[in-house]
Amino acid sequence: MMEVILLERIENLGQMGDVVRVRPGFARNYLLPKRKALRATKDNMSRFESQRAQLEAQNLKRRQEAEAVGSKLDGLKVVLLRQASEAGQLYGSVTARDIAEAVTEAGFTIQKSQVVLNQPIKELGLHTIRVVLHPEVSVSVTANVAKSAEEAEAQVSGQSAERQEAEQAFAEATGA
Repeated sequence: MMEVILLERIENLGQMGDVVRVRPGFARNYLLPKRKALRATKDNMSRFESQRAQLEAQNLKRRQEAEAVGSKLDGLKVVLLRQASEAGQLYGSVTARDIAEAVTEAGFTIQKSQVVLNQPIKELGLHTIRVVLHPEVSVSVTANVAKSAEEAEAQVSGQSAERQEAEQAFAEATGA
């Protein structure tokens, strides 16, 4: 195990300034190269303490900017049109990159690394996705995955495409 000083909040690990024990590979391959932590040596501890106020001020400023964007972005609905089988299974899948591109087209610039997907989306429907704008700020975005724009509108109103088609066929059969 290796001790590091966190330079920002890391989910499931700790807050800025915490000295935590992590596996060497995690520190070497992720925390240190991305400048999210420093090795916990005496020199680094004293350097961190001298810069702590400046780092906290920068973090607060970034968090406020993220909250401002988050208030506009929270609850955004994006439509993704994909080919799918009759059962609603997608022939491909919707990934974090697809969601990031759709949100960017809607007017908010985000990276695919900010989109939190536990697994790719492989079926039609409405899916709630978490977008992390800052280690302390995350918002929800709804991805509407559909075969066509008409189907996307039907999903938003709560009807499935099959139900709409069945109602339409019934109306034609009864002459209504």
